[in-house]
Amino acid sequence: MAFAAGAAVGAASGGNYTSPSPSAGPGSVLDEAAARIAEDSNVAVDRQALRQAAIEAMLLRTGDHWVSYYTPAERNELTSLLDGRYGGLGLWLRRQPEPSADVVVVSVVPASPAAAAGVRVGDRLVAVDGTSVRGDGVPDVVARLRGPAGTGVTISVREPGEAAARDVRLRRAEVGTADVTSELRPARSGPRIGRIRVAAFTHGVGGRVRAAAGQLRAQHVAGIVLDLRGDPGGLLDEAVDVAGAFLDGGPVVSYGGRARAMRELDATAGGDVTTPIAVLVDGGTASAAEVVAGALQDRRRAVIVGSRTFGKGSVQEPWPLSDGSTIELTVARFQTPSGRSLDGTGIAPDVEVAANADGSVGLGRAVQVLVGVSAQSGTGRG
Repeated sequence: MAFAAGAAVGAASGGNYTSPSPSAGPGSVLDEAAARIAEDSNVAVDRQALRQAAIEAMLLRTGDHWVSYYTPAERNELTSLLDGRYGGLGLWLRRQPEPSADVVVVSVVPASPAAAAGVRVGDRLVAVDGTSVRGDGVPDVVARLRGPAGTGVTISVREPGEAAARDVRLRRAEVGTADVTSELRPARSGPRIGRIRVAAFTHGVGGRVRAAAGQLRAQHVAGIVLDLRGDPGGLLDEAVDVAGAFLDGGPVVSYGGRARAMRELDATAGGDVTTPIAVLVDGGTASAAEVVAGALQDRRRAVIVGSRTFGKGSVQEPWPLSDGSTIELTVARFQTPSGRSLDGTGIAPDVEVAANADGSVGLGRAVQVLVGVSAQSGTGRG
């Protein structure tokens, strides 16, 4: 935020100036500035808009592109998203770092309006209802996409490497995030392999992963693919619970920061440590999803298959403000059980799959890994 002070010299510059009125009352310098602008500026400015602009400018001053400001309505929408339901299109978005600063689709909810229209992970969101999203914060973009079920919205999306965008007309729906899905892979020959897909770490995901894993074990699978591709993360506690489904206690992640002492989060005892696990990842696997992959890799509990993950190794914490709005600050950085920091580097897979390969290639490779592990061990990997 920049402040500029000037002196009005009256007739010397040929202008007409009124004498300044008394201060609007006690308060901070920011309060004084907001009062002066709201009362005396020739351009009418809403007082709340001034406060919001000041907060956003202070957050920008941190130099941290993960910090956010949410109006009360935006915070309510985020809470609904983390609870697993919202009115919208079924898109998870992230803004890439400079210089491109593109708004990128990092996950598409299955059976959502966006999925039905063919919007895919990696697409760039260019505009909403004809207005560019360049320069807008992701919360602002998301707010424009949200709305009551049944209302229409047009988005302009551009495929990676393409210069031209295409317009897609969509109708918003009540979206259930369906963040955990599972299936039994057909056994044409060889052992049966299960797959659990986690789209995001919203409330209750840990319990649903445990339930899905139990159902697959009851069908005598030889291994489970934990598919975290395109998973942008979410709640850290849920990530610890998911990792704990395949661990018998012990460390999952530790985190600390300038104003936070280092803290370790452990898995609860009693997780499955015998069924072979392959974790499927890609460049869209981020944050809480990387916590799971990193813990299972460090604890030698799973084989990581795919391409290098996104590399978001920081923890954000929300702080409610008195008017119902919220600021979200980066308060810590996390480390895997072996002490690795993933921020900016991500997780290197044990078995690499080209980042631009078709999705079926990665899944097929993960299945092959599990079939091989099963054949070598006879009873699975502990």
